[in-house]
Amino acid sequence: MRRRILSASIAGLAALTLTACQEEPRRSAVVVPTQACNTAFRVVNNSSGTVGQLFFSHSSRSGWGADQLGRSVLPPGRYVNYRAANTGAYDFRVVWTNGRRADLMGVNVCRASQITVTDRGLYAS
Repeated sequence: MRRRILSASIAGLAALTLTACQEEPRRSAVVVPTQACNTAFRVVNNSSGTVGQLFFSHSSRSGWGADQLGRSVLPPGRYVNYRAANTGAYDFRVVWTNGRRADLMGVNVCRASQITVTDRGLYAS
C-alpha cells in the first residue's frame, strides 16, 4: 500500500512538473495608433464663379468617379463638408459652370481639412 501511495504521488508530481513546463500560447501584439486620422474636410468656394462639378478620389485610383455635388452646385461663398473613405493622398477637380476646371493632386486628407476654390485654382490647408 505504501508503494502505491508513493507511485501515485510521484505520478502526480510528474504531471504537475510537465504542466508547469509547458509554454504559454503566444499572444499577438495589438498595435494602437497614437493618433487617429480624421478624414473630414470642407470644400469652400472662394472664387467668383459657381462650381458645377466636384470630383475627388484616392490618388491610387485612375479616373475621377462620380460628381460629388450631384444635382447641386456650389455658389461663391458657400461650402460643403465631406469625409474621405480612406486615409492618404487624394486628387481633387472642380469644374465651374462656364466649363473651366482646376485640379489639385496628392492632398493628404489626414493633414488638410479644407480645400479652397479660388479664381486661380485650388489649394489645401
